[in-house]
Amino acid sequence: MRVHIATDHAGLELSDYLVKHLTAKGFEMVNHGPKSYDPEDDYPAFCINAAKAVVADQRAGVDALGIVLGGSGNGEQIAANKVEGIRAALAWNLDTAKLAREHNNANVIAVGGRQHSVEEAAELIEAFLAEPFSEAERHVRRIGKIAAYETTGEVID
Repeated sequence: MRVHIATDHAGLELSDYLVKHLTAKGFEMVNHGPKSYDPEDDYPAFCINAAKAVVADQRAGVDALGIVLGGSGNGEQIAANKVEGIRAALAWNLDTAKLAREHNNANVIAVGGRQHSVEEAAELIEAFLAEPFSEAERHVRRIGKIAAYETTGEVID
């Protein structure tokens, strides 16, 4: 599986760890930055570029997911979710990480680097990457309604 990762300065240490850790586990890691620590950097471009790469890969039939990191993960999740086709979920425990995939077929996980130890964050992300989408009809239906709004602006009851 290809995994696109992006962060800001607050998640850089975690991002560097995850690139090495997940590469060793067999994932193809694509780092969208930043490459070095800058306390004044802005996460939107990094996260949007990672999200765009996830969508492009998935549309091309590549098995791909994404990771966006920051201090809390909130802004990074918001930035990623601005990309059409992205369902980014903020995970703060194992249940939210797994349910993001199982129920919502999330294709990007957001994690706060200042909210977890490196080991805890890695555990959340590995759980997310391993969890399959349930394919349950109710979840497919709900995701379809979100996608319809995203592409047409129509709200479906």
